[in-house]
Amino acid sequence: MKPFNFNTSASIRFGAGLLAQIGDMTKAEIGSRVLLVTDPGMMATGIVEKALAALQEAGVAVTLYQDVKADPPEEVINHCAQLAIQSKVQGVIGLGGGSSLDVAKLVALLGMGRESLKDVYGVGNAKGPRLPLILVPTTSGTGSEVTPISIVTTGESEKMGVVSPVLLPDIALLDPELTLGLPPHITAATGIDAMVHAIEAYASASPNNNPISRKLSTEALQLMGASLETAVHSGDNIQARSDMLLGSMLAGQAFANSPVAAVHALAYPIGGHFHVPHGLSNALVLPYVLRFNAEVAPEPYAEIAGFAFPELAKITDVKERAMAFCDAMAALSQRCGLQQSLREMDIPKDVLPKLASDAMNQTRLLVNNPRELSEADVLGIYTAAW
Repeated sequence: MKPFNFNTSASIRFGAGLLAQIGDMTKAEIGSRVLLVTDPGMMATGIVEKALAALQEAGVAVTLYQDVKADPPEEVINHCAQLAIQSKVQGVIGLGGGSSLDVAKLVALLGMGRESLKDVYGVGNAKGPRLPLILVPTTSGTGSEVTPISIVTTGESEKMGVVSPVLLPDIALLDPELTLGLPPHITAATGIDAMVHAIEAYASASPNNNPISRKLSTEALQLMGASLETAVHSGDNIQARSDMLLGSMLAGQAFANSPVAAVHALAYPIGGHFHVPHGLSNALVLPYVLRFNAEVAPEPYAEIAGFAFPELAKITDVKERAMAFCDAMAALSQRCGLQQSLREMDIPKDVLPKLASDAMNQTRLLVNNPRELSEADVLGIYTAAW
């Protein structure tokens, strides 16, 4: 067995209704002054008010930052970090979807006043220390609560990542009740995103692809393959919501250590230029990237096929089973009501070469793909997805 590293969040706490305990957790783990990072959409749900009430009851003073944007730009992160410094908070809580959690991770780092955002882009450049950090996801998608990664929009549309174990939180608080109000389309897009994390982690060409990540990936796919449609079409089903939240977290642990690849590399320019949500961007290119990879590297996809879709296990031919898995993921996306082509998102065909050029800049991700891609290959995938 080859050597590998595996890092994850220090404490994972899972349970329906667990948000009610956030005040006591914060008082014990952080102190009496905290910055709560969230977004306007979350403010409209009532969830933030519940968190604030629990924190107030525990005697925790809260500075609230509620202006996180999807695909957060640098100015949001820098402004929020300055607020943390000025308020002299003892720690940070991130509450919301992946964007809010990503901002909270970076604010916990930058809120110490020792590092700047421009200096920590890339792998291993964030050194720490950071402020104590609690992350509370409200979607079953990004797995950000257990990943050492934050994605930032730089300039007009480019995305860059900060990758360091320092970003892993002290506590990941997972309460499936917080996902009950998610609309079907968001449930579907974030759910497919989480499945992509598991798929790409399992198939990753990273030297750190490891048996723990692979085991977590198959468990995640088993949970989510069986529960996604129920969560989409029967959103008040707490068992399906619990399975999706746990599956998303397991997939997050997997790809945090065995990194994702070309699906994400091709998704980022779509989100950057056209503000398509990240999960949907992944779903739009997923079948075409998988088929491209499975042509020459079908084994990993054949191996995971039966976990997500048990009926595929009976297909004995490896390549046939891998291709059936690609088709099954596309069909699942369609049954969940997601758009199926770039043209449905009003993306003009003449912009595809620009998307391909931008995707080739995602070298951090492309290096993990099980099949090497040229710019012509990437353009071919976008064209097929159009």
